[in-house]
Amino acid sequence: MRRRAALAAFAAAPATLLAACMSPQERAELASLPVHLIFFADDSVAVGPRAQTVIQDAANIATQHPNARVRVLGFVAPDPGQAPLVALSRARAEAVANELQRLGVAATRIRVEGRGAAPFSGPEAAIEARRVEIHIG
Repeated sequence: MRRRAALAAFAAAPATLLAACMSPQERAELASLPVHLIFFADDSVAVGPRAQTVIQDAANIATQHPNARVRVLGFVAPDPGQAPLVALSRARAEAVANELQRLGVAATRIRVEGRGAAPFSGPEAAIEARRVEIHIG
């Protein structure tokens, strides 16, 4: 268990060091940017044309701010009967992270997380929950 914790801390070190290199002005600028959202079809990890546009915009911002961390968080619609929710949410986040890397964002700057079911309610909850968020900062 200690080895896993040490490896996780070591893997997070480059992102932490990058964030420390940003000026307060750059941090404030990035904090004011909206989160980039990519939506997916039910049970899909396919990145469509609209998603490509959003990912390209995020990659452009990440390229302009080479010291910023990039967090890619995947979510799925809540469905208590399905066990592989975290795996699907992570697969969606990894698909987006792969596109960011293809567009020039270094893999060492990207942290991918599968968050599982998103806590949404209402008539459009399933659509809103099937998403990936890209946070730059």
